[in-house]
Amino acid sequence: MTGGKIKLRDWSAAVVLGVLLVLLAVFAPAFYQPQPLLSLLAREAPALVVACGAALVIICRQIDISVGSQFAVCSVAAGLLAAQGLPLLLVVPLSIAVGTLLGAINGVLVAGLRLPSIVVTLATMVTWREGLRWLRQGQFVDLPDGTQWLGLSQTAGQWTLIVAALLGLLGLVWATQHLALGRFIYAVGSDAEAARLSGIRPQMITFLVFVLMGALAGLAAVMNLVQSPQVDPKAGTGLELKAIAAAVVGGVEITGGRGRLWGVLAGLLLLACIGPALTHLHLEAYWEKAIQGGIILLAVVADGWRHRK
Repeated sequence: MTGGKIKLRDWSAAVVLGVLLVLLAVFAPAFYQPQPLLSLLAREAPALVVACGAALVIICRQIDISVGSQFAVCSVAAGLLAAQGLPLLLVVPLSIAVGTLLGAINGVLVAGLRLPSIVVTLATMVTWREGLRWLRQGQFVDLPDGTQWLGLSQTAGQWTLIVAALLGLLGLVWATQHLALGRFIYAVGSDAEAARLSGIRPQMITFLVFVLMGALAGLAAVMNLVQSPQVDPKAGTGLELKAIAAAVVGGVEITGGRGRLWGVLAGLLLLACIGPALTHLHLEAYWEKAIQGGIILLAVVADGWRHRK
């Protein structure tokens, strides 16, 4: 991915975020109170992990709108395991395994049977969510003592989650730049037929991307679980929209093949800061969704305009 225009699009979310942060420093310095800001970043840490997975799915020219439901299933599964007395060192890989299985189901249906990903993930989104609702009947899972904040203090736990999310981002950035699988994802998203003629197996790459998405949802579920004494079976509602929006705003082209994971971080933070910014600027909170929608629309229009030119 080269060219000045592409690079400008990659950094657009970061530039807008920077402008917003400067304006808040001037007109609402209370926004930078340490504890509320730390809490905001910790809350968004699981979303960053999911958004990175969603970005890779989009780069592969697919879509996964079932990630919120996968997140909920993994959250409840991890909560039940923790409630049985399993240590977090075992809960984490088991939650990732559950997410991997859910992602593999999507991958088999999309890559194996070659069904449209939007239809498949819509079906699994409803299936997992309704199945969970039937199973739990809205009942929360109570977590044992020592689970919240990983058994650390709140501040230490929050920093641990933030650092873990950033390390995950760094790992995925490195993988997309230096591993063959990372380059193959971009190749398949740019032109699957050309990738096939080059010796790449597009269906296998697509399957692995959905598996990775599920695994990241399982990891994010545990990162979210440790922030509360209970697990809500409705966890992850709307997460799929947040993840996809963060990826698109961060420079990932919805048509696939282009985008950098660094931009996902800027896109997520930009969308996450709008609500608190409105509060500190003493503006009506109901403008949050409208502004977020406008930013997403501008990002999509910018991509469409560039393709047209």
